[in-house]
Amino acid sequence: MPKSTATSNDIVGLYYNATPIANVADNAAASPLANVTVALATASGAVADTMATSLATYTNYANQTVARTTSGWTAPASGATSNVAAIEFPQCGASGNTITSAKTGKGTGAVAVWHYGDLNASLAVSNLIQPRFPIGAVTITES
Repeated sequence: MPKSTATSNDIVGLYYNATPIANVADNAAASPLANVTVALATASGAVADTMATSLATYTNYANQTVARTTSGWTAPASGATSNVAAIEFPQCGASGNTITSAKTGKGTGAVAVWHYGDLNASLAVSNLIQPRFPIGAVTITES
């Protein structure tokens, strides 16, 4: 059963902007999650994946974090949000990967993936290549 646009906006707002959903879900008062983790992967995502599944392993690779606020992600509209600033990953050293997808979640390792998707085109990362998503290039849609 589909969700309404308002509900999709609420979900995106809760995950990416830490905006509570009145009478349903609140942001943790004591130690709220401050950042969304963005990861690159070497295979398409699947519903059972964790943030560790098919994670990029090129030399110097590290996941990146984006503030879980409207300074990190746009306010939801039409059930979607996008990155406010460029997301820049470390430059590749000696060994590379072919990056095919990206995912977001609340941390690293065996934690749940919030959203995932394939890149428009694979990116061959080799020595001196630095993957980056320009402003607005990462669009998260809750449908």
